Amino acid sequence: MHRVASPYSGKIVCELPFDGEDGRESKIAAASSAQRQWSRIPVGERARRIHAALDHFRREKAGIAEEITLQMGKPLHEALAEVDTMLGRAEHAIAMAEEVLSPDLPPEKANLHLRIEHEALGVVFNIAAWNYPLLIAVNFVVPALLAGNTVLLKHSAKTPLCGIAFEQAFQGLVWNLVLTHEDTACIIKDPRIAHVGFTGSVQGGQEVQRAASGRFIDVGLELGGKDPAYVASDADLEAAVPGIVEGACYNAGQSCCAIERVYVHSSLHDEFIDRATAAMESLTMGDPLDKTTTLGPLASAKAPAFLEQQIDGAVAGGARLITGGKRIDERFFPPSLLTGCANDSTIMQEESFGPLLPVLTVSGDDEAIALANDTRFGLTASVWTTDRERAERYAREVEAGTIYQNRCDFIDPSLTWTGYKDSGKGETLSRYGLYHLTRRKSIHFRDGS
Repeated sequence: MHRVASPYSGKIVCELPFDGEDGRESKIAAASSAQRQWSRIPVGERARRIHAALDHFRREKAGIAEEITLQMGKPLHEALAEVDTMLGRAEHAIAMAEEVLSPDLPPEKANLHLRIEHEALGVVFNIAAWNYPLLIAVNFVVPALLAGNTVLLKHSAKTPLCGIAFEQAFQGLVWNLVLTHEDTACIIKDPRIAHVGFTGSVQGGQEVQRAASGRFIDVGLELGGKDPAYVASDADLEAAVPGIVEGACYNAGQSCCAIERVYVHSSLHDEFIDRATAAMESLTMGDPLDKTTTLGPLASAKAPAFLEQQIDGAVAGGARLITGGKRIDERFFPPSLLTGCANDSTIMQEESFGPLLPVLTVSGDDEAIALANDTRFGLTASVWTTDRERAERYAREVEAGTIYQNRCDFIDPSLTWTGYKDSGKGETLSRYGLYHLTRRKSIHFRDGS
């Protein structure tokens, strides 16, 4: 039996049985049978049915949001906002599906009919993470269904009730699974699985890749990040500081694209530190069900000690702690600001996944770009400047999947979501997220005999 305890109260939120061998087999078989029928339905009709299925999340918004908060500690107002954002992303995919998935038509040739179809892969397997439990799942589930696939969904052990919500919404198209790591690997190896999408740690991504290594299927991996922000000499600190602090501390910093290191031009360093200190100290830790709470508990009981270790290592290496730095208890870690962090220190190189903001002063664009690229990760990066030419150079030279100017930690569903280096491979969102969950079939007909 799998048990989930609230990271705030410690009370058991739910108890769910693991899917045994018979249960896994019946769900794979049902998904395979349903997929053959679902793929024959025109894309427009699929879109209409998926739109109707989303009504489950609209009707059950309050309950689903509260379950998220109880399972992983996100403040309730953030969980409610996640439901709305999830619906918006789903509707964006629905709106473009028919046009994106229509056949590509090459230039006409006499007596020939040529086209390229975007066909379903089959039964696809999604392994979703807990930190944005609706958004991460919907990025895969809705495009997969629009493309004609059916979905097996294994949600994080921290947020299994979200998997149940998707199964209830998309009855007969999505099957929720509660699995051990070993059984997850067995699903990946099953020849009826045509694609695997995983969101999680680099180590988890490596395990998924290994499980799939004996098969010729694609594996989409959204892994870690150590995303930099560059505060250039012309940055508007009145906008940059609250944007960067929110990017570091929203969802208690538990975001793959959170701001995890900041490079500040020397001319703005002192003012940046003063403003960031005030912004971080204004955040309120507490019960995530309380409307006044702006920083909830960390989802993992091991996280506070890990964050403290990163900070202690940075200070030992010459960094200066400005605010925070010590765990409150095994649930809460205060927003923590440091400056003078060496770029080769652990706090600047390894993912924190908590409300930390390490800062390093730079002399200009060249140094900021070089330091931004000095990492094994490459998910997002932001530059805070009023100069579009500077922003364009930063976008050209920084190795990351998304580059922001005067913004961070935000995902627009019209843009593809992808990573460089150890941040993963594959794509979700935009038209390319739909293409990622299809295969091409070329039709080559000649008129007459």
